[in-house]
Amino acid sequence: MSDEQLQGLSDEAAEKACKDPDPLTKDFMMQQTMLRIKDPVKSLHFYTKILGMTLLQKFDFPSMRFSLYFMGYEDKKDIPHKLEERTPWTFSRPATLELTHNWSTENDDGFSYHNGNSDPRGFGHIGIAVPDVYAACKMFEEQGVTFVKKPDDGKMKGIAFIQDPDGYWIEILSPNTMLSITS
Repeated sequence: MSDEQLQGLSDEAAEKACKDPDPLTKDFMMQQTMLRIKDPVKSLHFYTKILGMTLLQKFDFPSMRFSLYFMGYEDKKDIPHKLEERTPWTFSRPATLELTHNWSTENDDGFSYHNGNSDPRGFGHIGIAVPDVYAACKMFEEQGVTFVKKPDDGKMKGIAFIQDPDGYWIEILSPNTMLSITS
């Protein structure tokens, strides 16, 4: 294979592959990413205490035996108390996580979800922007978080990858240093 075949699209080819969006999409936004979780107690602790998210709303579906936990970076005092206000508010927040718990999985020691990073590969990770990757990683270490990559490991310095309780990868990055990492 030639070097050209071993790299991604050129800037020009990537630009050409992108098309002008349909005007109807003007108000579309990335609203949620769903992750299946084994144990809501462990996952809620991780996403609130370790990553600083807030539980925006919980939905239970008893007939189908599962619950949804919507997580995001919102101030608790901004969350509407009335259900008829809270639900549309929750679904209008950008970039939330929908943690899906199928009941009783937490009681099965052998149960686990595929994190997308072992074969066959698929889903890779979510990304969390922090002001200081090194300070965040110090706190993660103190909390006993599992690291996939620490900020000074490998060729890409200044970013880290941690795992949540289900083994999903989370990239920890600082917007202010991404230019030096991607150049």
